Amino acid sequence: MKFYNRLIFTSLLLTAIVSCKSQQKALITDGSKLVQVANNFSFTEGPASDKNGNVYFTDQPNNKILKWNQADNSINTFMESSGRANGLYFDNNENLLAAADDKNELWRIHKSGEIDTLIADFEGRKLNGPNDLWVDLKGGIYFTDPYYQREYWTRTEADIKEKNVYYISPDLKNISIVAKGLTQPNGIIGTPDGKILYVADIGDKKTYSYSIQKDGTLSDRKLFTDIGSDGMTIDNLGNIYLTGEGVTIFNSKGERLKNIPINENWTANVTFGGKNQDVLFITAMGSVYTLQMNVHGVRY
Repeated sequence: MKFYNRLIFTSLLLTAIVSCKSQQKALITDGSKLVQVANNFSFTEGPASDKNGNVYFTDQPNNKILKWNQADNSINTFMESSGRANGLYFDNNENLLAAADDKNELWRIHKSGEIDTLIADFEGRKLNGPNDLWVDLKGGIYFTDPYYQREYWTRTEADIKEKNVYYISPDLKNISIVAKGLTQPNGIIGTPDGKILYVADIGDKKTYSYSIQKDGTLSDRKLFTDIGSDGMTIDNLGNIYLTGEGVTIFNSKGERLKNIPINENWTANVTFGGKNQDVLFITAMGSVYTLQMNVHGVRY
């Protein structure tokens, strides 16, 4: 009887291992290889995909926003003098939002190129430097506000000592702190159903999940994994992609599935692009990379 039970246990264990390995293999298309699209930038960041699958990303030291055209794999300059933009995200009206680090602002860039400054301070104090952002189903905007001293700033210390996560209401009239007690919040991404928000505290090497309430506030903070991240994204299976040492993929339970090594000193950010949202687009140091996936990104 003991032998029989042991046999069942061994069989279940092998099934679980095979299932886990199959899940890992299923993430990336068989035979797909990492492609370096370009390597002539200073430091790439903030990739965001439009509805057609083109990916916009930043070269912050050169103060530019670039556009990767998915149809022909070309890259063109979208905007010069981009406010030292860091993180990017498209709002629900296909306007490009930018964490404009030069003056610590949040911009909305219209298709015409017109720029609206959505926020420049909080309660009369200058923001630390909006870094990354995510837009919910209602059009509300979550953004992280760490402090990284920049050589192009005249100030040498933060007006706001805490490093918080903020929420701008869908009507853009109200801004509030929704997450405190973080060392250096950076990457941020939400689930497509608008129920869970993931925030990476890169300064404390941790990533947390929060429950999103109807009014946009956050509750029920839980440790997701004991590593931090720069930029983040999510796929249609609910897997979370963290960056830093390559791209590391976790399932929604916080279990590590796979690491995609990138031959660069730092991997800054990641998103899904391409016509079918199944191309993983990665920014790393002075380069950008693509990888064909079996999973795809999620758009509203």
